Amino acid sequence: MEEIQSQSDNYRSSSSSASSPASRVPSSNFFYLRKPGSLRQPISFEDSPEWEDTDADVRVEEGGDSINAATAPVSPSLSKLNSGSLPSPPMPEGAAVTRKTAGASVVWKDLAVTIKGKRKYSDKVVKSSNGYALPGTMTVIMGPAKSGKSTLLRAIAGRLHPSAKMYGEVFINGAKTRLLYGSYGFVDRETTLIGSLTVREYLYYSALLQLPGFFCQKKSVVEEAIQAMSLGDYANKLIGGHCYMKGLARGERRRVSIARELVMRPRILFIDEPLYHLDSVSALLMMVTLKKLASTGCTLIFTIYQSSTEVFGLFDRICLLSNGNTLFFGETLACLQHFSNAGFPCPIMQSPSDHFLRAINTDFDRIIAMCKNWQDDNGDFSSVNMDTAVAIRTLEATYKSSADAAAVETMMLRLTEKEGPLLKSKGKASNATRIAVLTWRSLLIMSREWKYYWLRLILYMILTLCIGTVFSGLGHSLSSVVKRVAAIFVFVSFTSLLSIAGVPALLKEVKIYASEESNQHSGALVFLFGQLLSSIPFLFLISISSSLVFYFLIGLRDGFSLLMYFVLNFFMCLFVNEGLLLAVTSFWQNIFWSILTLVTIHVVMMLSAGYLRIRNELPRPMWKYPLSYIAFHTYSIQGLLENEYLGTNFAVGQVRTISGLQALHSAYDISQSSNSKWENLLVLFLMAIGYRILVFVLLHFHVRKNVSLHRIWQCRKSTT
Repeated sequence: MEEIQSQSDNYRSSSSSASSPASRVPSSNFFYLRKPGSLRQPISFEDSPEWEDTDADVRVEEGGDSINAATAPVSPSLSKLNSGSLPSPPMPEGAAVTRKTAGASVVWKDLAVTIKGKRKYSDKVVKSSNGYALPGTMTVIMGPAKSGKSTLLRAIAGRLHPSAKMYGEVFINGAKTRLLYGSYGFVDRETTLIGSLTVREYLYYSALLQLPGFFCQKKSVVEEAIQAMSLGDYANKLIGGHCYMKGLARGERRRVSIARELVMRPRILFIDEPLYHLDSVSALLMMVTLKKLASTGCTLIFTIYQSSTEVFGLFDRICLLSNGNTLFFGETLACLQHFSNAGFPCPIMQSPSDHFLRAINTDFDRIIAMCKNWQDDNGDFSSVNMDTAVAIRTLEATYKSSADAAAVETMMLRLTEKEGPLLKSKGKASNATRIAVLTWRSLLIMSREWKYYWLRLILYMILTLCIGTVFSGLGHSLSSVVKRVAAIFVFVSFTSLLSIAGVPALLKEVKIYASEESNQHSGALVFLFGQLLSSIPFLFLISISSSLVFYFLIGLRDGFSLLMYFVLNFFMCLFVNEGLLLAVTSFWQNIFWSILTLVTIHVVMMLSAGYLRIRNELPRPMWKYPLSYIAFHTYSIQGLLENEYLGTNFAVGQVRTISGLQALHSAYDISQSSNSKWENLLVLFLMAIGYRILVFVLLHFHVRKNVSLHRIWQCRKSTT
């Protein structure tokens, strides 16, 4: 304790010197946001303000579904409820009144989270955290990087991965219950948006995916979400930009991701890092918007790493974490007093959040150690020489014995002693509706994204023209058989290989699915059917245009039925290949490894397709069994050759003739049966179904697991 006291005094003296009267800027230039109606008075963060003896007493109205707050004197350490720190701007005449939301109280008691290691649950990310959040307020979980902020937020929301174990209790309106669908919203740190849709279109499709009922009833919900997040000026702009229209900035994109959750009209909204990658102006605009949202009655809980002084003034309560330990929970102004009482007063010219993080971030020890010999014009590079671990222990010990902690315990007891109204689950849209919405949305995306299928169509046409002109003028003699086999093999193989250009678009679709599935807006089966139905028109357009060019340039047999079989066969080839692309992309979820894997698979399938060496002559252990039977190239080429040569004869001299089957024997193996080409088409269809089943399994298990593992990796990173 003597060591702690001595180093604390040293820290106090160094901080006081930074804010001494001799070096102070006039405090009239430094303002802090207060309750609406009160004067904006300058505050020195070095000196503690006058705290009023007030606390929040929560009661539930009989027959109502909201919690009202009254004030009663309890603790001299808690300031007034700061739920209205920033007055909302006046509404213009004729503007729609913002819809009020019945929020819910949230209490977490002795909450701890451990992450499963190689042998047991050993990595403790959050350690015995206590706190609460009230309707109409903003509660922020703040701390340096790797402090467990996101883990605590996910634990409160009930969104931890099964490999993470949670201890403690979470109360919603005084009852120990989990949050149900529609009663809360959760916004991840990074949300995948659809850049080719406008803000209004994106939110409208999200509403159709989330809410039951008729389409016309959801327009008002979308307009409310747009108004709540101040997106009216951007409602008809594309989100991610287009070749002829600029997209939204990061601040607006972040507000769109929050608005997506607001279409459910949630009682509680969890946001992981709302200011992630935002500049100071966008951050302030975001927090003012969230403050306006909280004023409607919604309970807001979010994490934040760092904020400016203006943003800090908007918070109602702060939960300060360091290495999973709670160093403070309470009103924002009371946190300043807590640091001052512990011997760490905030200098006048320093942001409160910067000061908090400076005192509890262990990374600063390394910086000071690196720079301890550096000198500048004013002396040492850093005048602070206190060990951060000592500061953390001092702050934690001071908080546990303070009146603030006792007041928090009292408030938690009041919030949990009587159960309020239970939050009800909202209905979901039916699977049939979701499939229809995803199909139409995907069709709209594909039609607008020229890189999606239009570029592929152009590339297919160019490749087909190249192949057709190289193999043109073959004629119908016996000597042209081998060349026709080569042309069909090159056509099927190279066009299948070219389809790898669609990997980026498919990868984006998988990421959108993962983002929507995490919030139960979609499902594996729904996504699979939507993607399947929307891709069919574009694949058929590619197949019929490419087939017509190739068919007539090569000069294949005349006959409408023969031409239609060629188109259908090539369509099924593309259909199977699209399933293979989607399966590999879903497995890797990485563009480099997906393309590398697909190129390898296609090359191996081309080697075993039976053209470079007849299937019966391939080495049996590997190339014939099973590779030649797995390769879809084999069945597509066989079907096209059977369509071209079964029932044909070639004259050898003036008397003898041989069948097309005999003419092909030395170049490729085909069946003698007239139905074999339809059997090959059936095999292609079954392979397409098989790949889709594999995609369903990967989406249902592997994609969800990868998303959860990414969250767990973030949790593990917070403990290192």
